[in-house]
Amino acid sequence: MSKSKTPGNRSSTDSSRDEEGEDRTIYFKCGLHNTILDVLRQRPGWIEVKDDDEWDFYWCEIGWLRESFDHTYLEEHMRINHFRNHYELTRKNLMVKNLKRYRKQLERESGAADASGCDFFPCTFAMPNEYHVFVEEFKRTPGNIWIMKPVAKSQGKGIFLFRKLKDVMDWKRNGVRSDEDKDAAHVESYVAQRYIENPYLINGRKFDLRVYVLYVPLRAWLYRDGFARISNTRYSLSSIDDRYMHLTNVAVQKTAPDYDPEKGCKWHMQQLRSYLTAKHGRTTVETLFKEMDNIFIRSLLSVQKVIINDKHCFELYGYDILLDQNLKPWLIEVNASPSHTPSSREDYQMKCRLLDDTLNVVDMEGRLTGKEKRVGGFDLMWNDGPVYKEDTQQDTLSSTLTSNTHLGCTNDRDKQLSRLFNPFPCQKSTSN
Repeated sequence: MSKSKTPGNRSSTDSSRDEEGEDRTIYFKCGLHNTILDVLRQRPGWIEVKDDDEWDFYWCEIGWLRESFDHTYLEEHMRINHFRNHYELTRKNLMVKNLKRYRKQLERESGAADASGCDFFPCTFAMPNEYHVFVEEFKRTPGNIWIMKPVAKSQGKGIFLFRKLKDVMDWKRNGVRSDEDKDAAHVESYVAQRYIENPYLINGRKFDLRVYVLYVPLRAWLYRDGFARISNTRYSLSSIDDRYMHLTNVAVQKTAPDYDPEKGCKWHMQQLRSYLTAKHGRTTVETLFKEMDNIFIRSLLSVQKVIINDKHCFELYGYDILLDQNLKPWLIEVNASPSHTPSSREDYQMKCRLLDDTLNVVDMEGRLTGKEKRVGGFDLMWNDGPVYKEDTQQDTLSSTLTSNTHLGCTNDRDKQLSRLFNPFPCQKSTSN
């Protein structure tokens, strides 16, 4: 790639204002036509380019990354929204492989007690390679329900629950279980995972959590907003073939015959945290959210040595977390391309804020000092080590330190951004 336009000769640490104090322009490309494109177009000083035009920032699709990344020259200041091998954490089989390896490493280096901190993902086997090991485990725990998932599909495609080995063999032989799963016919790699049969229920319905973690080498940021995706059907183990009962994906739920698009099937994270606090008390809920922090950190550490930490890249991960009836959080999967397509006006506004703050952290304009612990709705939780709140004494025992995370807490991002970027003009709000 030839040199970029006006910004092309500056380093990534330069300010977005030149020596005369004039703003520089950021040229961007976007491979998606949803909320992220709206946010990019509304960002002051950013100009969209097409096709083969030179760019400074590219929000690309996974397909472009796979086909073009290795053939693209990136100047120092240029940024792209995926890592070359992001799949080490976002493909279901590789995620589990890396977590298992990391847990064994902790057992060798720190002992079983520390390694037990990685017991946050269900018993999982990569298929077909681990089929025989899976069969041994399956026979050891008769009567358990298992769930089969293609490793690289999303939105609930190709997933089914089973109690009998015959169901697995039939699926492998026939390839397709229903009209909805036609594209699963050519899937060769999948995982068999022990199904969590005792999920925490809201009004008798199963739900999971979507949480956003932004990774910009070598820092991890946790977003305050997120949501619970609630099933439209009351939960029961009497029917394991009811997708609307067991799969909480919005893409699945919105196809239910009685789905109400006005009512939707989401709770804001703040609403969920308040609900759980009212039922179980503040201490219990703080413990729950601390355990979720542990999931985010340890999962990232599990791939730290295998992910290519290219300084040109960042990743906005969508974590899917399931709570069981004991309020234990389980990591279900991590998404490299969490959906930015809104399910409602309120959902659109939340995703606009999330994406705008992602761009604020990536900081193409060069306005940050690098010492910030909060940018908009993002709180810094890892910076080559855990990050603690400002009012915590660093020389106290580690057990008394409070993590700098605020998932489900108040997100007064507009005020924070106004203070952060003063005297520069505040970012144009996308929440209006």
